[in-house]
Amino acid sequence: MPSRIPAVCTAVALILTPAWLIATNPAVPRSHPLLPSLLAVALLSGLLVAALLLRSRRRDVRVGRRRAVLQGLAALLVIGVMAALAWLAPFPFRDDAGRLGEGVALVDVGLVEDATSITLVPTGDAPEVVTRGLVFYPGARVEALAYVPLLAEVAREGTLVVVLKEPLGISLVDSAQAGPVMEAHPEVVTWAVGGHSLGGVSASIFAAGDADVSGLLLWASYPLDDLSGSGLEVLSVSGSEDGLTTRADITASRELLPAGARFTEVPGGVHAFFGDYGQQPGDGAATAGRDTVQSDIIEATEAFMGSL
Repeated sequence: MPSRIPAVCTAVALILTPAWLIATNPAVPRSHPLLPSLLAVALLSGLLVAALLLRSRRRDVRVGRRRAVLQGLAALLVIGVMAALAWLAPFPFRDDAGRLGEGVALVDVGLVEDATSITLVPTGDAPEVVTRGLVFYPGARVEALAYVPLLAEVAREGTLVVVLKEPLGISLVDSAQAGPVMEAHPEVVTWAVGGHSLGGVSASIFAAGDADVSGLLLWASYPLDDLSGSGLEVLSVSGSEDGLTTRADITASRELLPAGARFTEVPGGVHAFFGDYGQQPGDGAATAGRDTVQSDIIEATEAFMGSL
């Protein structure tokens, strides 16, 4: 049974998916190395399959029915994996005009970026040695850079802020990612961890198991486990119009958090206002402006960090 269709489909999926993601999404090359590495492997594999096809194009290759079925299943598997990688492509940072952004202008904050994090270092009138720190887990599939404009305001007030680049954009892949960051900054004596949406879930998992963490910051998020007896200082900031982390979700989380946990609901806010990455499917409709909502988020966060 001569058939090149499965191999052709495999080559097309392996070549076009990485090429499309890299060409259309500027967040992909800026993300945690795992996603670009997987895309590079896929692209090289696709080129190899294409080369083998071209090499055998003049031969009438015949395979048995069983082998043909296996080749078809393999092609379907590859296409499924490529679809999953396409779905994992991060929501990229967008500027105030909604355009895809290449960076942000910072005042009184130094920015140090590496393969797995973005560190915001207070400058200006900040003390020479910063002793308060925040490690922040982004929401699922959201580029780390999208949180820099908001968290730079927190850093400006004297907090070392490290925004994590998560493997495949999913914080649960490595919820302990904050650990090495904290070890790299021994000058910091007071640590908080936090996150947006799924990132807050990972932050709560890490905070529950690390004695060096004093505070937990939840942006449109809640813990999965009971932290009521943890002794953590907790701030939960939510948006009144959030369609993904709803008011009911936040209310239900109260019993999982310490009795002294602080809750701030920002009027008119939605899920996507906790970062600068545009609209998010399934979100609610905002009844207040992005700038107003983000100012309230920043104000509550600054007060919380200053109280630790």
